[in-house]
Amino acid sequence: MEKEKYSDKELQEFKGLIEGKLSEAKIDLEGLRGSLSYKDDHGTEDTSPSFKMMEDGSETLSREEMSNLAIRQEKFITHLQNALTRIANKTYGVCRETGKLIPIERLRAVPHATLSIEAKNAQG
Repeated sequence: MEKEKYSDKELQEFKGLIEGKLSEAKIDLEGLRGSLSYKDDHGTEDTSPSFKMMEDGSETLSREEMSNLAIRQEKFITHLQNALTRIANKTYGVCRETGKLIPIERLRAVPHATLSIEAKNAQG
């Protein structure tokens, strides 16, 4: 008979893994937010207007990229927190499409996964 859910011991292993990733993700997010709020002055006020425009343009791009990274990091944190909720509910590791257990190797690699590889591939 195929196992329908992970044991409490296995769930505790995943909880520890997820809490570690969550802690790291929050530290990374704070670093990104700090970089976004930091006004970096390159001292370009005295230089030619065209140089200042190039500086401003590259700064805008990097701020935009950092902002996108921060948004992705916030989503990752939400996915990890949702995984902790599924652990508490003892529904963690069950594919939301097939209802079968997601292989333990996949969950170790992507602990917030909600789909088995088969279901993910079927989505296209």
